[in-house]
Amino acid sequence: MPRPTDSDSADAFHAVEEVARRQGGYVTARQVRGAGCSAPRLRAALTQGDLVQIHHGLLRLAYWPAGPFDEYAKWCAWFEGGATVSHQSAAQLHGLGRLRPRLLHLSAPTGAPVGVAEVAVRRAALTPVDVEPAGTFFVTTPIRTILDLADCGIAQHMLDEVVGDALAIGRADAAHIAEAAAGAPDRVERRISAALSATC
Repeated sequence: MPRPTDSDSADAFHAVEEVARRQGGYVTARQVRGAGCSAPRLRAALTQGDLVQIHHGLLRLAYWPAGPFDEYAKWCAWFEGGATVSHQSAAQLHGLGRLRPRLLHLSAPTGAPVGVAEVAVRRAALTPVDVEPAGTFFVTTPIRTILDLADCGIAQHMLDEVVGDALAIGRADAAHIAEAAAGAPDRVERRISAALSATC
Protein backbone atom coordinates (compact mmCIF):
# COMPACT_ATOMS: atom_id res chain seq x y z
CA MET A 1 0.00 0.00 0.00
CA PRO A 2 1.46 3.43 -0.93
CA ARG A 3 2.36 5.75 1.93
CA PRO A 4 0.40 9.00 2.32
CA THR A 5 2.05 11.97 0.67
CA ASP A 6 2.23 15.59 1.80
CA SER A 7 -0.37 16.27 -0.88
CA ASP A 8 -2.71 13.68 0.67
CA SER A 9 -2.29 15.32 4.10
CA ALA A 10 -3.01 18.76 2.64
CA ASP A 11 -6.14 17.48 0.90
CA ALA A 12 -7.34 15.85 4.12
CA PHE A 13 -6.81 19.03 6.12
CA HIS A 14 -8.61 21.02 3.41
CA ALA A 15 -11.58 18.65 3.88
CA VAL A 16 -11.43 19.33 7.64
CA GLU A 17 -11.51 23.07 6.96
CA GLU A 18 -14.57 22.67 4.75
CA VAL A 19 -16.47 20.89 7.53
CA ALA A 20 -15.38 23.48 10.09
CA ARG A 21 -16.47 26.40 7.91
CA ARG A 22 -20.02 25.04 7.87
CA GLN A 23 -19.96 24.89 11.69
CA GLY A 24 -18.64 28.31 12.62
CA GLY A 25 -15.01 27.19 12.54
CA TYR A 26 -15.59 24.22 14.87
CA VAL A 27 -15.01 20.55 14.08
CA THR A 28 -15.11 17.38 16.14
CA ALA A 29 -12.23 14.92 16.37
CA ARG A 30 -14.49 12.30 14.81
CA GLN A 31 -15.17 14.60 11.85
CA VAL A 32 -11.42 15.15 11.50
CA ARG A 33 -10.88 11.39 11.27
CA GLY A 34 -13.83 11.04 8.89
CA ALA A 35 -12.25 13.60 6.58
CA GLY A 36 -9.20 11.33 6.28
CA CYS A 37 -6.88 13.41 8.44
CA SER A 38 -4.40 11.08 10.15
CA ALA A 39 -3.50 11.26 13.83
CA PRO A 40 0.02 12.58 13.03
CA ARG A 41 -1.46 15.28 10.77
CA LEU A 42 -3.94 16.25 13.50
CA ARG A 43 -1.13 16.45 16.08
CA ALA A 44 0.86 18.60 13.68
CA ALA A 45 -2.12 20.92 13.14
CA LEU A 46 -2.45 21.37 16.90
CA THR A 47 1.29 21.85 17.40
CA GLN A 48 1.57 24.35 14.55
CA GLY A 49 -1.48 26.25 15.78
CA ASP A 50 -3.70 25.51 12.76
CA LEU A 51 -6.29 24.01 15.13
CA VAL A 52 -7.05 24.83 18.77
CA GLN A 53 -8.57 22.33 21.20
CA ILE A 54 -11.74 23.83 22.71
CA HIS A 55 -13.14 20.86 24.62
CA HIS A 56 -12.50 17.14 24.69
CA GLY A 57 -13.14 16.02 21.11
CA LEU A 58 -13.91 19.54 19.87
CA LEU A 59 -11.49 21.73 17.90
CA ARG A 60 -11.56 25.07 16.11
CA LEU A 61 -9.71 26.59 13.21
CA ALA A 62 -7.22 28.98 14.80
CA TYR A 63 -7.75 31.67 12.18
CA TRP A 64 -11.54 31.70 12.53
CA PRO A 65 -12.69 35.11 13.81
CA ALA A 66 -14.61 35.35 17.07
CA GLY A 67 -18.28 36.18 16.71
CA PRO A 68 -21.32 36.96 18.87
CA PHE A 69 -22.92 33.54 18.31
CA ASP A 70 -19.86 31.38 18.94
CA GLU A 71 -21.35 29.59 21.95
CA TYR A 72 -24.34 28.46 19.89
CA ALA A 73 -22.17 27.34 16.96
CA LYS A 74 -19.70 25.59 19.26
CA TRP A 75 -22.12 23.30 21.03
CA CYS A 76 -24.20 22.63 17.94
CA ALA A 77 -20.96 21.57 16.22
CA TRP A 78 -20.25 19.18 19.08
CA PHE A 79 -23.40 17.31 17.99
CA GLU A 80 -22.23 17.33 14.34
CA GLY A 81 -25.43 18.87 13.02
CA GLY A 82 -27.74 16.88 15.31
CA ALA A 83 -28.55 19.70 17.74
CA THR A 84 -30.80 22.74 17.44
CA VAL A 85 -30.86 25.83 19.66
CA SER A 86 -34.24 25.70 21.39
CA HIS A 87 -36.43 26.76 24.32
CA GLN A 88 -35.21 29.84 26.23
CA SER A 89 -32.10 30.23 24.07
CA ALA A 90 -34.17 30.14 20.88
CA ALA A 91 -36.52 32.76 22.31
CA GLN A 92 -33.53 34.97 23.07
CA LEU A 93 -32.20 34.59 19.52
CA HIS A 94 -35.61 35.44 18.07
CA GLY A 95 -35.98 38.46 20.37
CA LEU A 96 -39.02 37.01 22.13
CA GLY A 97 -39.57 37.86 25.78
CA ARG A 98 -36.97 38.63 28.43
CA LEU A 99 -36.10 35.16 29.66
CA ARG A 100 -32.33 35.71 30.05
CA PRO A 101 -31.40 32.01 30.20
CA ARG A 102 -28.48 31.04 32.41
CA LEU A 103 -27.83 27.95 30.29
CA LEU A 104 -27.61 27.37 26.56
CA HIS A 105 -30.65 25.28 25.63
CA LEU A 106 -30.43 22.71 22.86
CA SER A 107 -32.69 19.98 21.54
CA ALA A 108 -30.84 16.88 20.37
CA PRO A 109 -31.26 13.11 20.20
CA THR A 110 -28.43 12.56 22.71
CA GLY A 111 -27.30 14.09 25.98
CA ALA A 112 -25.04 17.04 26.78
CA PRO A 113 -21.25 16.93 26.38
CA VAL A 114 -19.58 15.45 29.44
CA GLY A 115 -18.25 18.09 31.80
CA VAL A 116 -20.17 20.99 30.24
CA ALA A 117 -22.36 22.52 32.93
CA GLU A 118 -23.50 25.51 30.86
CA VAL A 119 -25.45 23.46 28.29
CA ALA A 120 -28.94 22.05 28.89
CA VAL A 121 -30.00 19.42 26.37
CA ARG A 122 -33.53 18.16 25.94
CA ARG A 123 -33.84 14.96 24.00
CA ALA A 124 -36.05 15.54 20.99
CA ALA A 125 -36.29 14.55 17.35
CA LEU A 126 -37.22 17.69 15.43
CA THR A 127 -38.59 17.75 11.90
CA PRO A 128 -37.46 20.18 9.17
CA VAL A 129 -40.61 22.26 9.68
CA ASP A 130 -39.57 22.88 13.31
CA VAL A 131 -36.20 24.48 12.56
CA GLU A 132 -34.65 27.30 10.57
CA PRO A 133 -31.04 28.20 9.80
CA ALA A 134 -29.22 30.81 11.86
CA GLY A 135 -25.90 31.13 10.08
CA THR A 136 -23.75 28.15 11.03
CA PHE A 137 -26.33 26.42 13.26
CA PHE A 138 -30.06 25.80 13.47
CA VAL A 139 -32.68 27.26 15.81
CA THR A 140 -36.27 26.22 16.43
CA THR A 141 -38.83 28.35 14.62
CA PRO A 142 -40.74 30.92 16.69
CA ILE A 143 -43.84 28.71 16.74
CA ARG A 144 -41.93 25.60 17.78
CA THR A 145 -40.14 27.71 20.41
CA ILE A 146 -43.51 28.85 21.80
CA LEU A 147 -44.73 25.24 21.96
CA ASP A 148 -41.54 24.14 23.73
CA LEU A 149 -41.73 26.97 26.27
CA ALA A 150 -45.39 26.26 27.02
CA ASP A 151 -44.46 22.63 27.62
CA CYS A 152 -41.34 23.22 29.75
CA GLY A 153 -43.11 25.13 32.50
CA ILE A 154 -42.00 28.76 32.34
CA ALA A 155 -44.31 31.13 34.19
CA GLN A 156 -47.49 32.07 32.34
CA HIS A 157 -46.68 35.79 32.32
CA MET A 158 -43.36 34.99 30.65
CA LEU A 159 -45.10 32.86 28.02
CA ASP A 160 -47.60 35.70 27.48
CA GLU A 161 -44.69 38.05 26.79
CA VAL A 162 -43.03 35.63 24.37
CA VAL A 163 -46.26 35.20 22.41
CA GLY A 164 -46.96 38.92 22.49
CA ASP A 165 -43.50 39.71 21.13
CA ALA A 166 -43.83 37.09 18.37
CA LEU A 167 -47.05 38.77 17.25
CA ALA A 168 -45.73 42.31 17.64
CA ILE A 169 -42.61 41.83 15.55
CA GLY A 170 -44.27 39.64 12.95
CA ARG A 171 -42.41 36.41 13.72
CA ALA A 172 -45.71 34.50 13.91
CA ASP A 173 -49.42 35.19 13.65
CA ALA A 174 -52.16 34.22 16.06
CA ALA A 175 -53.90 31.82 13.67
CA HIS A 176 -50.75 29.78 13.04
CA ILE A 177 -49.86 29.71 16.73
CA ALA A 178 -53.37 28.50 17.61
CA GLU A 179 -53.26 25.88 14.85
CA ALA A 180 -49.94 24.51 16.10
CA ALA A 181 -51.19 24.49 19.70
CA ALA A 182 -54.27 22.49 18.69
CA GLY A 183 -52.01 19.52 17.96
CA ALA A 184 -50.14 19.79 21.27
CA PRO A 185 -51.03 18.20 24.63
CA ASP A 186 -54.05 19.77 26.38
CA ARG A 187 -51.97 21.59 28.98
CA VAL A 188 -49.81 23.20 26.31
CA GLU A 189 -52.83 24.19 24.25
CA ARG A 190 -54.51 25.78 27.29
CA ARG A 191 -51.41 27.79 28.17
CA ILE A 192 -50.95 29.06 24.61
CA SER A 193 -54.63 29.87 24.33
CA ALA A 194 -54.36 31.92 27.52
CA ALA A 195 -51.30 33.72 26.15
CA LEU A 196 -53.12 34.54 22.92
CA SER A 197 -56.12 35.82 24.88
CA ALA A 198 -53.84 38.03 26.97
CA THR A 199 -52.13 39.57 23.97
CA CYS A 200 -54.80 39.74 21.26
